[in-house]
Amino acid sequence: FKMVGMKCFTIWGLVLALSLGPLSTHAQSSAFPNKPVRIIVPFPAGGSADSLVRVVSQHLNKRWGQPVLIENKPGGGTVIAGAMAAKSPADGYTLLVIANSLTINAKLRTNLPYDGLRAFEPVAQLVHSPQVIAVNSGSPYKTLADLLRDAKSKPGALSYSTVGPAITQHIAGEAFKRVTGTDFTYAAFTGGALAANAVSGGHVTMVLTNLNEVGGLLDSGKLRPLAVTTRERLDVLPQVPTVIEQGYKDYEAVAWFALATPTGTPPDIVQKIADDLQVALADAEVRQKLIGAGLYPNYLGPKALAAHIQQEYERYSRIIDEARIKLD
Repeated sequence: FKMVGMKCFTIWGLVLALSLGPLSTHAQSSAFPNKPVRIIVPFPAGGSADSLVRVVSQHLNKRWGQPVLIENKPGGGTVIAGAMAAKSPADGYTLLVIANSLTINAKLRTNLPYDGLRAFEPVAQLVHSPQVIAVNSGSPYKTLADLLRDAKSKPGALSYSTVGPAITQHIAGEAFKRVTGTDFTYAAFTGGALAANAVSGGHVTMVLTNLNEVGGLLDSGKLRPLAVTTRERLDVLPQVPTVIEQGYKDYEAVAWFALATPTGTPPDIVQKIADDLQVALADAEVRQKLIGAGLYPNYLGPKALAAHIQQEYERYSRIIDEARIKLD
């Protein structure tokens, strides 16, 4: 009798566990978050990624009723922040800003302190950011053709700056050198704003950076824009031609920013965060602030972002191999 009773208890316990499984999963996601959420930003305060997170986090604060804490961890080509995020619990309470550099690092760096693309669970792409090529307003270069003519006559004498190394803009700069047949000396900075300031201060010839990080210097007249790296001209800089217009039809460079969690985060929590981010990007005030900062909302959910990351890895692998880009 005891054995039969124990067997019945075990069977009913199994049935109950199976029946409650989906309910407990739903309860887990519906209760999220019940404590502060941290977003690790692998770029300095004041840059494009930082501006993005500060706008979106204000919306999430209200929606979640929990603080969203922003932690800037620049340096190491975003590897420092990536390592910190990868070591965090896979529970949705640590998010990492990812960008093109995630795929670039997976290709270029063989000694990453985390498992490349497999270390993170894609949550949502939020925006893309056009790039601008600019020089000091006191320089003799009035057009991109002027700059390239001088660069070709003096290989290595002129320089360009970006956030880097091994970041979107660095690879875009090396690709630019390749398609234009020039040789600029590279200067790496921990943030795009710092790279732009180096040009406005007369220390570097040219900067290639996000529109958001150079807008103030363009408005003040300290920098002169020579080109944008998008396929078409920008509404906010209608007088500035694209690199494609100026004779280099195969050149385009756009940065994208997304959020990810450590691999192993429950799928329902990943989806909840993604859904809430989609709501944030649909908010008129959020969109206005982002576009005003040179960041254009472009939402992708978890599955679409995962596919995009794989496509980007393949694209950057081709660029890096063809240009023979290596980290010294």
